[in-house]
Amino acid sequence: MPEPQALLKAQIQPVTWDEQQTVSETGDPISVQFNPETLKVAYSNKSAGGDQRGGSAIQFVGSGTTKLTLDLWFDVTAPAPDRPESEGETVDDVRRLTQQVVRFIQPEPSDEEGKFTPPGIRFLWGTFLFEGVVDSINEELLLFSEDGKPLRAKIALALSKQEIQFQFGNQGGAGLGGTGRGSTPPTASQPAPATREGESVQEAAAREGRQDDWQDIARQNNIDNPRNLPAGTPLDLSRPGRR
Repeated sequence: MPEPQALLKAQIQPVTWDEQQTVSETGDPISVQFNPETLKVAYSNKSAGGDQRGGSAIQFVGSGTTKLTLDLWFDVTAPAPDRPESEGETVDDVRRLTQQVVRFIQPEPSDEEGKFTPPGIRFLWGTFLFEGVVDSINEELLLFSEDGKPLRAKIALALSKQEIQFQFGNQGGAGLGGTGRGSTPPTASQPAPATREGESVQEAAAREGRQDDWQDIARQNNIDNPRNLPAGTPLDLSRPGRR
């Protein structure tokens, strides 16, 4: 009789970016205690104009933004053999667990003296990968012991990235530390550029240095009319065989 497959736990990990936007891990991954029930991803563009009669048409004036929101639960009364317990000490305050996530809201010193930057964070669960910074954290304490210690908590976590991007990870069957320090989970696509007002597939491809491939890009994205695209349409520019 085959053994039941082990439950794959989502992981969060501190990361950083260099000037070429290459991602590097800056700490060990942390497995969540309970996998989230849902993940909500939102894509948006920065636009201007179009708010007055007879005024200019709406124009996209900046890069898009991708946002991820999710809820994480923590409970010191639930069995969790991989949670951080010191030698012989039982964790009896759930904030000892939630602080692993809350610390990502604290800015870190940058290379410029007197300036601070938000730390980067990677959320990886199976093939779902998101790398960005923390916008907000709301911690709700829901259960207390008789002596007033919080035992259960829910954290509403909101992350963002200053571009529209679709990323795919490869967590495999690894648990805590499965991605390994210094490695980067493979991504299935480059940042997906969004088309501008009145732009064709050929013009959008030219902006990305892919003018000669615009017909392949149109077929790859199932675009019937490459000369007339709604503004903000994301284009998958990954080449066949490199997904």
